[in-house]
Amino acid sequence: MKERVLTGDRVTGKLHLGHYAGSLKNRVALQEEHELFVILADVQALTTHFEQPDLIREHLREVALDYLAVGINPERATIFVQSMVPEIAELTVLLSMFVTVNALRHNPTIKSESKNSGLDEMYYGFLGYPVSQAADIAFCKASIVPVGEDQLPHLELARKVVRRFNELYRPVFVEPRALISEVSRLVGTDGNAKMSKSMGNAIALDSTTDEITFKIRRAKTDPARIRVQDPGHPEQCPIYAYHRAFRNGDEAQEIREGCERGTIGCTGCKQLITSAIEQLLKPMRERRAYYAAKPKVVDEILISGTSHARSVAAETMVEVREAMQLNYFG
Repeated sequence: MKERVLTGDRVTGKLHLGHYAGSLKNRVALQEEHELFVILADVQALTTHFEQPDLIREHLREVALDYLAVGINPERATIFVQSMVPEIAELTVLLSMFVTVNALRHNPTIKSESKNSGLDEMYYGFLGYPVSQAADIAFCKASIVPVGEDQLPHLELARKVVRRFNELYRPVFVEPRALISEVSRLVGTDGNAKMSKSMGNAIALDSTTDEITFKIRRAKTDPARIRVQDPGHPEQCPIYAYHRAFRNGDEAQEIREGCERGTIGCTGCKQLITSAIEQLLKPMRERRAYYAAKPKVVDEILISGTSHARSVAAETMVEVREAMQLNYFG
């Protein structure tokens, strides 16, 4: 049997090149060899956007279009809506019974995300975010979870949770393992942080040719390089990071050597990566436009995927209730 993979995104905005390099590209490959479940995590989006349900509703379809645009095939992968699988919510509650508040408070990802989100108070849902993620993974018994390094603490907690459940009751869940992306984080065009739409330093997957050109033209480069002939420092330049992510190894190495020798300038370097990104995104834009013009087809894909996820979740919850002796009436 194929191993199951659980991956997905909070639906807080359109996806960008950072998402593609860090996870989407990998998902397209994984669907060929594994049983891929892709979650549109609208409940988890509420942890920081609970006052903006209208935005989550809009972004859910935008993210779904991004999935289809990059090549996630609904005939090979299960794309589903988190809130429409109530068994996940039920499982979240049951798993939370043996997760301590201290374990959640000391989770480094929760600490950093709380700081980045500017929350004045730690809300219950936000604090319990890792338990919700554990339920996402456990409901379909996923054994592989693609993650960036910043998400490893969440996955480690999920591993502990399912291990504890299996010890307390009986073996029901698979202990998931991490699949670390080669590009876990892509620097933003401002060079100061990871690529993020909220920081205005991202290139969206549906960007036009003009938008790509504008973003790259304004992107920061090596601050120590003043003249074209000055030796560059590729590792300090966001543009070189894009060459590594979106061009083959030989081409990226050629750029690196030219930069270090001072034989290629920043303008030429930017023109080359602009062309490479345009070649990458053009077919995505075309697929996205195709599905955007057929909203009913997209809805049918999500309804079908969610229905399949619910059937899998229902089977799992029968086992969970039996293990926890919650099946009072047979």
